[in-house]
Amino acid sequence: MLYLWLKALHIVSMVCWFAGLFYLPRLFVYHAQSEDNVSKERFCVMERKLYRGIMGPAMIATLVFGIWLLSLNAGAYFTQGGWMHAKLTLVVLLIGYHHMCGAQVKRFARGENTRSHVFYRWFNEVPVLILLAIVILVVVRPF
Repeated sequence: MLYLWLKALHIVSMVCWFAGLFYLPRLFVYHAQSEDNVSKERFCVMERKLYRGIMGPAMIATLVFGIWLLSLNAGAYFTQGGWMHAKLTLVVLLIGYHHMCGAQVKRFARGENTRSHVFYRWFNEVPVLILLAIVILVVVRPF
C-alpha cells in the first residue's frame, strides 16, 4: 500500500512541476514582449513566485518520491530493461532545464534579457517533448 501512495504522490508532484515548467517559459514570452516598467516588474514577481514557490518544491517532491519508489524495487527496475535508464536520463535533462529557467528568472530580474519572445516560444516546447518521452517510456516500456 505504501508503494501506491508514493506513486500517487510522485505523479501529483510531477504534474505540479510540469505545470510550472509549461507556464514559466510562457511568462518569459510575455515578459520579453512587454515594454513598460509596470508590466516588467509584474512579470518579475510572477516568475519569481512561480519558480521558488511552486516549481522548486514540486521538483524536490517529485525527486524525493521518485527516489523512494526506486529504493523499494530498485533491482526490478534496473534489470527489466533500459527504459528506466532512459527515463532517468530525461529527468536529469529536465532538472537542467529547470535550472536554466531559474537563471533566466534572474536575468529578467536584473533587466539583462537578450532573447526575443520567439526564442521563448521554442524554449517552451522542450518540457513538452521530455514529458511525451517519459510517459511513453513508463507506459510502453519499449526496451
